[in-house]
Amino acid sequence: MSQMDALNRQEQMELQGRMERKQMKDFMNMYSNLVQRCFTDCVSDFTSKSLQSKEEGCVMRCVDKFLKSSERLGERFQEQNAAMAQQGGMGGGR
Repeated sequence: MSQMDALNRQEQMELQGRMERKQMKDFMNMYSNLVQRCFTDCVSDFTSKSLQSKEEGCVMRCVDKFLKSSERLGERFQEQNAAMAQQGGMGGGR
């Protein structure tokens, strides 16, 4: 029996809500970090409302690099979790 099964319906719904809020908060933090990093690294001319072509290209490369590195990091994390679970490092008490 999983720990989730030990909770009643209301507790499961509350836990699900907390998990969803945490995921949204984590996503918003990641998005905020992405915007801050790429803006700081790429935007230098504040005399115009729009981005110059070199700034726009820089932002596109910055976003692409950030997303690819985040994706790769997530993959490595999943690989490590799978390896730990296979070795019995997670899942406790077997």
